[in-house]
Amino acid sequence: MTGPIATIVGGQGFIGQAVHRHLRALGWQCRVTDRATVWPVRDEPLGHVFYCAGLTADYLARPADTAEAHVGLLSRVLQSDDYQSLVYLSSTRVYDGMAATGRVDETADFQLQPRHPRHLYDLTKLTGEALCHAMGQGRARIARLSCVYGAGPKSHGFLPDLVDRLTSLPEGGLLELDSSPHYTRDYVHLDDVVRALVDMAVRGRSPVYNVASGDNVSNAAIAEWVAETTGKRLSFRLTHAPTPSPKIGIDRIASELGWRPQPLRSRLASWLEERTRETAQH
Repeated sequence: MTGPIATIVGGQGFIGQAVHRHLRALGWQCRVTDRATVWPVRDEPLGHVFYCAGLTADYLARPADTAEAHVGLLSRVLQSDDYQSLVYLSSTRVYDGMAATGRVDETADFQLQPRHPRHLYDLTKLTGEALCHAMGQGRARIARLSCVYGAGPKSHGFLPDLVDRLTSLPEGGLLELDSSPHYTRDYVHLDDVVRALVDMAVRGRSPVYNVASGDNVSNAAIAEWVAETTGKRLSFRLTHAPTPSPKIGIDRIASELGWRPQPLRSRLASWLEERTRETAQH
């Protein structure tokens, strides 16, 4: 007996690799596309397509590649003949700049300026979303992801770097960071994200889902947790208090798919303990 079929676009990235590992473990037949793949695909079943291609950190330095990843390639994939569903990875960053009162959900309206360099990312992501609505024939799902973290070969960002530096710090040591205690993010673990993406593909009914923790965590709170867990201390060289970000509503994915992410605090504690044991063994 063969399992379900999945096609992973952008399968070499941080999230794409994790989706691939998870589906293989579940017995799915997985195809990871590469630059040689000619889109649209004709006369070949793609199964559930996970569109994980995209640019984040270097989108301003590579505007043409950003547009191609978020819009051009996606439009060709959506023209393929035979797929059961398509899950497109967007971002909760499209909510940045909205009032930080209450929670924002998937029905929020956006105010964007094409002349604003930062909005190149948002506009291309939202154009990709528009293509899913226009071309997906009801089979496309949009996952707006918050700040995804986790260990692994492709992991990067504030939390993985912090855990690495804390692991090498002596007990009771002090780590200075080029950041502000007031900076906040909505963190969601990679394992929870992968589970949400698969559920969206197989059981999703709505066109858009926020995939986030629903809580904004400050650097100050992380410093407090680190001190409680390890006895090590964090200090911050900056004092700037940025404009507060809105909290992300996750009622839709929770009610429709029964999805609940694990809070950062418990994940971070177990992550630090695991890395400390690994370091001691070596």
